[in-house]
Amino acid sequence: MKRFYKEVAVAGQDGAWQVTLDGRAIRTVGGQPQKVPTKALAEALAAEWAAQGEEIDPTSFVLRDMADYALDVVGRDRAEAIASLLPYAETDTLCYRADPEDALFERQNEVWEPILCAIEARHGIRMQRISGIMHKPQPAESLAALRARLEDADAFTLAALRNMASLAASLLIALEAAEPGADVAELWAAASLEEEWQADLWGRDWEAEERREKRTQAFALSAEFVGMVRG
Repeated sequence: MKRFYKEVAVAGQDGAWQVTLDGRAIRTVGGQPQKVPTKALAEALAAEWAAQGEEIDPTSFVLRDMADYALDVVGRDRAEAIASLLPYAETDTLCYRADPEDALFERQNEVWEPILCAIEARHGIRMQRISGIMHKPQPAESLAALRARLEDADAFTLAALRNMASLAASLLIALEAAEPGADVAELWAAASLEEEWQADLWGRDWEAEERREKRTQAFALSAEFVGMVRG
């Protein structure tokens, strides 16, 4: 699609903020007004539109897609949105380790265990560590505590958590990245540990590196989204 607008601006009304293109307020994919809770987030959304060249790149609207998900999906069925996040905890990356005799197992323990212990302490939960690929259920009380944490989150934060959990294959890493002052780069490095291990072992190619870089940027931007939602 060719760029169809000249001026990008931000307008506030009744405690909400909207991006306007040539004076017209943006709507979500679902057709409702794209009203966001903070000026900081609206300005970041506006920057995505302002950064477009003569041709619009749909893949560059990471923030817009999260805002639309919050309004169109979470807003329509909050319970279902939360339920869709919990499977990332049931098969969480941080909990599934290599076999103890593998060199990767030691590296996973070194990197993942301190992060997992900190997350458990923060949320008052206990997660089961699993070696190998066989699925084992996590404690029901831990999943219930995580559900309660998600139920306390606003729709926009849930949208960012969905993005981060999908990228990291870990709800726990997503929740930790959403905390104020989180070391997002360290958390993403932990989420990418196995992929980087395999790349170091078998070699790297530019296409895979490019994909990894895009995912790295998307994760960081999702964490920034949460910060902008807080204002």
